[in-house]
Amino acid sequence: MTSPDAPEFVLPLVVRIEKDAPPARTDALETAARAVLTLLSDERSGTGSDGEDGPWAQAVRDWQDSRIRKVVRRARGAEWRKASALPGITVTGERAEVRVYPPVPLDGWPKELVKLQVSGTDLDEPEPPAEPEPGLPVLWMNPELTMSAGKAMAQAGHGAQLAWWRLDDDARTAWREAGFPLAVRTADPAYWPELAASDLPLVRDAGFTEIAPGLTLAVEGGERYCPIGRLRRP
Repeated sequence: MTSPDAPEFVLPLVVRIEKDAPPARTDALETAARAVLTLLSDERSGTGSDGEDGPWAQAVRDWQDSRIRKVVRRARGAEWRKASALPGITVTGERAEVRVYPPVPLDGWPKELVKLQVSGTDLDEPEPPAEPEPGLPVLWMNPELTMSAGKAMAQAGHGAQLAWWRLDDDARTAWREAGFPLAVRTADPAYWPELAASDLPLVRDAGFTEIAPGLTLAVEGGERYCPIGRLRRP
């Protein structure tokens, strides 16, 4: 159990948002979720077959033993190049680029990241996202909430992590080898109460920023990947 005096850890994510080529909102949310899964599954984040910890393993344990807090910042140009030079993993979507880093103490961010903007990160959705494929897990956003893209990216990351924890090793391996396919969508208001009352992985935000404490996201499994159960699809 974590000591009450132990420092609180946070998972940093940085999304690249260039002025002339920002990603679409859904693309950024899905890429952030896959970035979290990529870090969790990386050999540097765990214990190897030789019994030795990877270089990020202790930080990941310290973070997961407390709140799985995530903070999304944005960068462009020289800021992005500096952020990309730090140890971490860059995950790409259709146009989105998200870099995830090993967890750091809440008050111990690297200087290259600490000055990056965290509030007000928002993105447009040029076209309505397509219906999710049946084989994919879906991270359903609460339709009653309004969140910035940065806040929503953190919620998507939480949902992906809760789903990961429910999987056995074989399911994790299959999902990882496929590149962590998933979809993030806003739930139909008529469908949301059923999701919220289910035993699927549910994200409850602590209410530190933007929104009041409460339910933000539910995760349904897919037919091919992430077999954690699903309800009827609307």
